[in-house]
Amino acid sequence: MPKTGVSVAAHNRQMRRDALREQLSNQKHVEHVIVLLDKLRDLDEELDNLEITRLSKVIDTKLKLINKYLPDDKEPSDLNLIAQVTTQTHEQWLESLNE
Repeated sequence: MPKTGVSVAAHNRQMRRDALREQLSNQKHVEHVIVLLDKLRDLDEELDNLEITRLSKVIDTKLKLINKYLPDDKEPSDLNLIAQVTTQTHEQWLESLNE
C-alpha cells in the first residue's frame, strides 16, 4: 500500500465504511423512506391511525439504521470551524463579532 499519511487501520475502516455504504445504498432504504413519506403525504388516500403509526415506525427505523451505519461525513472545513469555535472563550467570540 502506498504511503499516503493514513494508517492501515484507518484505511481499512474507510474501506469497510465504503463497502457498507454501497451495500445499504443497493438495498434502497432511502428510496423506501421517500415512498412511505409520499404515502403519508397523499391526501387522497385515507389512512387510519394504526397505518400511520406503522408507517412512521418503519420510517424512523430505516432512518436510524441509515444514520447508525452511515453517519454524515464531516468535511475538513466543518471540523476546522468546530475547532475554532470551541477554542475561543465566549468573550473572545463576542469580540470577534465586533471587529
